[in-house]
Amino acid sequence: MVVVTTPSSDRRASASLFSRLRTAKGQADPFPIYAELLSRGEVIPAPWGGSVVTSFAVCDQILRSRDWLEPGKRWRERQGSGTRWNAASSREMSNTLAALNPPEHTRVRRAAGTFDRATVEQIGRTVTRATDRLLDTLSERLREGEADFSELVGEELPVATIGDWLGLPSADWPRLRRLTHDQVFTQELLPSASQLAASDAATAELRSYFTELVSRRRSHPGDDPVSRWIETWDAMEPDRDKADEQVYYLVLFVLLAALETTATLLTTMTLLLVESPERWDQVADNPDLVPAFVEETLRYDPPTHVISRVAAEDCVLGGMQIRRDEMVHLMVGAAHRDPAKHSDPDHFDPLRKPAHLAFSGGIHYCLGAPLARLEAQILLRQLIRRLPRLTLVRRPSMAPRVAFRRPLNLDVALA
Repeated sequence: MVVVTTPSSDRRASASLFSRLRTAKGQADPFPIYAELLSRGEVIPAPWGGSVVTSFAVCDQILRSRDWLEPGKRWRERQGSGTRWNAASSREMSNTLAALNPPEHTRVRRAAGTFDRATVEQIGRTVTRATDRLLDTLSERLREGEADFSELVGEELPVATIGDWLGLPSADWPRLRRLTHDQVFTQELLPSASQLAASDAATAELRSYFTELVSRRRSHPGDDPVSRWIETWDAMEPDRDKADEQVYYLVLFVLLAALETTATLLTTMTLLLVESPERWDQVADNPDLVPAFVEETLRYDPPTHVISRVAAEDCVLGGMQIRRDEMVHLMVGAAHRDPAKHSDPDHFDPLRKPAHLAFSGGIHYCLGAPLARLEAQILLRQLIRRLPRLTLVRRPSMAPRVAFRRPLNLDVALA
């Protein structure tokens, strides 16, 4: 393979595309910009250094390979004290499961456990009850006129689901949801100083909340995941303070993973449903399409559009020389529209059998994927069964993000 150089003009061209991507117009519809990125090659220089990967095949290869690592604690420390990687929120996230590499990742993931069939069935009953309650509220509001589906359902169902499972007081759910929205900025592609400050503050508040929760559960254990994680870590770590800290990091990770991206999935899925009468009728007439509709949503417009990795060793990727510790940004939103992987990729088609990277891949495949799918499928089934066809009142506004897509509203009305 011939290794190509990286002329400054290539970085300038990438800079122009990413500048457009970061605007309100770019976030409203990033896919034409992704098409331009795809046309420039499967691996292209990032304007701020490192590389951007656009092809599905190369993104998939990196996510599955152990030659590519999470930007973990040691990597972040090497970036220097003045960088975004050493912000307080970033340092805190480096201790959570999402940022760990083997062997530590293996140990912590084993301690976390999985969503087995009994747990999924238990959570499914909670999701069904919560969905019925939230759709009752939505129906009442729709009788008065338009309603914001995101506010009434999309944002509420994930926190009701994970809050009930973790045994968190329902009075705390709005606060935890607000803190999660602020905290995620530290995981963004290029967070601003003000976004990092908001993330730092939210992270400190979440730490206080969950360390107190772990302390209470240690004193008064119950039949809940936090109490079980305390028992698990006690068997692995003789130092109780260290064990409690590991439980805290696990609870923090689970909450962040369960709220932000799932809320986006639910709202995006419903947007795709209500913006097209044909789609609504297609699923309403054939409810067996529900799982496929969810998977096509995850391909067409995933909650996470960028995943970052660093090279474990010097290598060549897509004709470009990548040095050890150099970061690559996997443009998942672009890869899902790669015509080399999907025919007619800009067409939403629940009848296709999509491959997608919405839940990452390899050892970092999303722990909560079964839960996200469960919530989306139950909600979609209940929507088409309980409500007459809805229509989109106006296009939603988008949060100022690139990596973590988030519609700020979804205004709907009865058709």
